[in-house]
Amino acid sequence: MDKFNILDFTSSLSIIDIALALFACILAALVGMVMARKQARAYSNSDTPSPSTPNNDQWPVVTFTNFGDMRFLHLGTPAVQGSMKISKPFDIHLEYLQRMMAWLLFTKICQVKNMHAMQLGLGAASLTKFCRHHLDMQTTVVELNPQVIDTCRRWFKLPENSAKLNVVLGDAGEAAAQTQWQGKVDALQVDLYDQEAAQPAIDSEEFYRNCRSMLTDQGCMTVNLFGHDMSYPASLQKIKTAFGDDAVWAFKPTTAGNTIVMAFRTPRTFERDMLQQQAQAIQGRWPLPATKWLKALAPA
Repeated sequence: MDKFNILDFTSSLSIIDIALALFACILAALVGMVMARKQARAYSNSDTPSPSTPNNDQWPVVTFTNFGDMRFLHLGTPAVQGSMKISKPFDIHLEYLQRMMAWLLFTKICQVKNMHAMQLGLGAASLTKFCRHHLDMQTTVVELNPQVIDTCRRWFKLPENSAKLNVVLGDAGEAAAQTQWQGKVDALQVDLYDQEAAQPAIDSEEFYRNCRSMLTDQGCMTVNLFGHDMSYPASLQKIKTAFGDDAVWAFKPTTAGNTIVMAFRTPRTFERDMLQQQAQAIQGRWPLPATKWLKALAPA
């Protein structure tokens, strides 16, 4: 339909038609708000916290909403902190989270199942589930908010802890400084935002130095940088200072404004043809759009 046909169509609508359409949109929005609030109250009051769970007043109320085949995680605000496709709960569907798997471009696929992945920040557990379910990796998570862990277990298909999955309640900054993790992590994925999502919750040069120390010699950190105050250049510089300018790669921002930065313990140089072959191998094995990554990824 060209522009003139659209204009002819809209001009044929009566004022009553337009008013009814606007009323229907407003009514649908109001119904959605009421249902979301009922769901939030029902969930927040559904169970009494166990003695090991801190007082809920310390944390924003964690809720979720469903829209069709999608389930969304919220931390006290309507802002989406994570999501899951209900029909494919172990896949990653958000573009920025898919890009946080781009460390696969720089590793031997046959060795992935013997590697160790760690997520600092659980979100809706998309990365955790993918690493554990699809890649069969040893997977560790550090999450500060106990309600997030509980919600992911109840509603986002996060498995219980096992020999190859360890979800730890704790502070990511403190965990990064612990000697037990130094040189033990092959793929470190950092996504640390509070309910305001203004800037990373931990974003110091010291923190990124500790992250580097956690990595094996061939290890890689991927970090989500997103902020309303445009903090990306400052964050990128801290990462470069901690890892070295030649060890840092970055994606172009997604349409939602997320920029994924990759930082290697040991600087990497690869030919574009080699990366293309690796991307095709990844895409043929796992549900990841790896060939698209190469169009947006370059040394920072």
